[in-house]
Amino acid sequence: MEKVVTSLLVLVGIIHLLPLSGVLGVERLAILYGISLGEPNIEILMRHRAILFGLLGLFLVYAAFQPSLQTLAIIAGLISVVSFIAIAWSVGGYNESVGNVVIADIVATIALVAAAVIHRKARNPG
Repeated sequence: MEKVVTSLLVLVGIIHLLPLSGVLGVERLAILYGISLGEPNIEILMRHRAILFGLLGLFLVYAAFQPSLQTLAIIAGLISVVSFIAIAWSVGGYNESVGNVVIADIVATIALVAAAVIHRKARNPG
């Protein structure tokens, strides 16, 4: 079962690493999110967001192979994906590209909940 938790955390890590390419500039951000970044402040914020996702993605992948960090990784991942889904749904009116991010985050949520259940059972058998 440990391999399942590892695989699920790697999957969620990869999902979080995908936006890292946004650090390369507005062209890549436009492709990722289907938006125009005509204002430098938005570009700065979005590129920084890409770096933060990269850090979280790397942590998730690293924790996949470090059982002592898996609980923290699962919590951090859940905070990330659930908060994005909640914000997207509360704001609404998002485009297809952001809708794809919502779908990816729903997949990540399911993976993280499964990882949490398996991880807990492995740590507390019976």
